[in-house]
Amino acid sequence: MTAEIDARIAHLLHHRKTGLALGEPIVPPISVATTFHLPQTQGAMHSYGRAGQPTWDAVEAQLAILEAAQVVCFPSGMAAITAALMCCLKAGARVMIPSDGYYVTRLLGRDILQVYGVDVVQMPTLEMETADFTGFQVIYLETPSNPGLDTVDIAAIAARAHAAGARVIVDNTTLTPLLQRPLDLGADLVVAADTKAPAGHSDVLFGHVAGRDAVLMARVADWRRQSGSVPGPFEAYLVHRGLETLELRLSRMCASAAVIAERLAQHPAVHRLRYPGLPGDPSFKAVGGQMSNGGFLIGFELSDAATAESFLSRCPLIEQATSFGGVHTAAERRARWGDDVAEGFIRLSVGIEPVEVLWQSINAALPS
Repeated sequence: MTAEIDARIAHLLHHRKTGLALGEPIVPPISVATTFHLPQTQGAMHSYGRAGQPTWDAVEAQLAILEAAQVVCFPSGMAAITAALMCCLKAGARVMIPSDGYYVTRLLGRDILQVYGVDVVQMPTLEMETADFTGFQVIYLETPSNPGLDTVDIAAIAARAHAAGARVIVDNTTLTPLLQRPLDLGADLVVAADTKAPAGHSDVLFGHVAGRDAVLMARVADWRRQSGSVPGPFEAYLVHRGLETLELRLSRMCASAAVIAERLAQHPAVHRLRYPGLPGDPSFKAVGGQMSNGGFLIGFELSDAATAESFLSRCPLIEQATSFGGVHTAAERRARWGDDVAEGFIRLSVGIEPVEVLWQSINAALPS
């Protein structure tokens, strides 16, 4: 972690202090109000629950500190992705999205954007580094890609995209603003599923859009209000609580992932392992610069689908779940969702279990 990030984390933990009156709670209360006292409309902080409310304000303030940008929160990561794309596109526009990225984003492009007249071009993440952006309105990146963990140079792509007249949206779910800062690298908008590491406990759906263009972010806020894509106060509170321990959890998860990836790479049953933090990995070039470290996600292949499923069912410290970034180590065979990966490919999300105990469990479940 850099000194700047450390300062942001400390600020996040104490930013409410200066505004607290004597006897007020340090933790922001959960406000369930949808209507507010409005003897006149001018100057009111809140007017109606679909336009904003105090518990959203609290979590958006935290995220804004981490992103160093304006933040609008949403009820899921996909709601945030949808808002960002809808605010940057219209019928006849062209958008480039990764063909090897999160599969629901691809479904959004196919089933919604294309239906409304947007030309959706899918391209592998690595090929975006040399792609021609002429005629595109949006270049949508996910780096590292999910689940393949390929990385591209955000700053270089943003410079080329802007020269071609396109905006850049980066899905930063896998790393969070603590490990990668796309806005600092030239991205116009960041989208993220705070369902994952920021909330961290696998008990809430949440997402956000962050950006530094006030006009564009006003459109994002208008989209939320007009579409009704709003989060609940209880969900906002859970994310607020999770963010206060994000740095601690990430530190443990990433350190453990580095240990486990190195050991998996030496195991005879494991093939084509991917972890950006390993010096021999194709994505290692991004670590130490664009990425603070290798993250907590590992990809690897076992010989076939049956072997992969057997491993997952035999390991007592791996939850078989389709999300990632939680306190529990979780994994799944990604081919079952239609990702273009081998049948025995596993995406492993390392949690906060003591690393030696976790490794012993993983090692015992791997084929001998």
